[in-house]
Amino acid sequence: MRTLITGASGLLGGHLITALQARGDDIHALALVNEDTSALEARNVTIHRGDIRQPETLTSAMEGVDLVFHLAGMMGFWLPMSDYYAVNVTGSENVIRKAMAAGAKRIVHISSWTVYGMNIGQPAREDFPMQPFYEPYAVTKTEGDKAVQRLIAEEHAPVVIIRPGTFFGPGDRLHFARMTDRVVNGSGIVVGNGNNALPFVYVTDVAHALMLAAENPDAVGKAFNITNDEPITQEGMLRAIAEEMGAAPPRIHVPYHALYAAAWGAERVEAVVKPGRQPIVTRLGVKLFGTDNRHSIQRAREVLGFEPQVPLREGVRLAANWYRESHKTAPKPTLAQVS
Repeated sequence: MRTLITGASGLLGGHLITALQARGDDIHALALVNEDTSALEARNVTIHRGDIRQPETLTSAMEGVDLVFHLAGMMGFWLPMSDYYAVNVTGSENVIRKAMAAGAKRIVHISSWTVYGMNIGQPAREDFPMQPFYEPYAVTKTEGDKAVQRLIAEEHAPVVIIRPGTFFGPGDRLHFARMTDRVVNGSGIVVGNGNNALPFVYVTDVAHALMLAAENPDAVGKAFNITNDEPITQEGMLRAIAEEMGAAPPRIHVPYHALYAAAWGAERVEAVVKPGRQPIVTRLGVKLFGTDNRHSIQRAREVLGFEPQVPLREGVRLAANWYRESHKTAPKPTLAQVS
C-alpha cells in the first residue's frame, strides 16, 4: 500500500512509520523545502517537497496514493491567528482535496482534544459542542476539524477524524522534555492543588489508533477521541517524572487564578515591549496544566476496538529513559509537530 504522511518528522509521525513499516507499506512523506529529512531517508521513506499551504506543491506527493495520514499542523509558535489558520485550516482542506483528487481510499486527519475547551466538568464525548479556548492553536484546530466535517458531509470525503490527547513519549521535546527540564532544575511548580487530570496519552497508543482508523470500514466519516481514560493528575505526573529522574518533586503550589492573572499581564507586557516574543508564562499554559480535562473513548472502543496499551506511569518511565540518554537542548518545534 502506498501511504503518504504529512508531518512525518514529528513525534507521532516517527512512531507511526514504525507501525506502517511493520506491515510493509510503501511510505512517502511530505516535507517542507528546507526541512531536514535525513532521519526519514535513513528509514527508507520517500521524500516529497511541498507545503500544505500551497496546494499546487502537493500534486506529485499524492500521485498513486492509497492512504494519507495528515499529521502536519502548527503548534508551539507565538504567531498570529492568521498564520495558524493558513496551516491548520486551509492547509488541512488542501491536503484532503488533493488526496481525494488523487483517488486516495482513506484519509486520517489529526485534530485535537482542545476543540472541546477545557475544564468542562465531565468527560468530553465526540458529540459535545466545540468551545475552544480563544488562542490560535485551539481555535484553528477546531476550525480545521469543522472544515473536514464539511468535506465529509458535502463531498463524501473518505476521512476519519482523530482527536488525540496530549501525546508524549521518547523523542518528545515539546511537552515531556520541557516538563522534565523544570523538574530537574528545580523550577517546577504545581498549578493549584495539582489534583486535576491531565489529558496525556502515550504516543504509541495514538499511532495504534491511527492504524485502526485506517483499516476499519466503519470508521469513515466519524470522529474519535484517543487518549488514556485512566488519567494521571498534574501532581502525579510531576512526581512520576521526579521519581524517574532522581529529583525532588515540585512543592510550590501557585493558586490557579493568581497565575492566570499573571499570565494575562505577561502577555500584555510582551505585546508592547517585544511583539512576537512568547511570554515566560501564558494563559494557555496555565489552563493546560491547571484545569481538569477528561475525555471519553467509548466510541473508539466500540467502533475501532481501541484500548490503551501503555499505562501513563509506564509511559513516564519510558520517556524518562529517553530523556536521560539523549536530551541535550530542546529545538524549536516545527510545522510537523502536532498535539
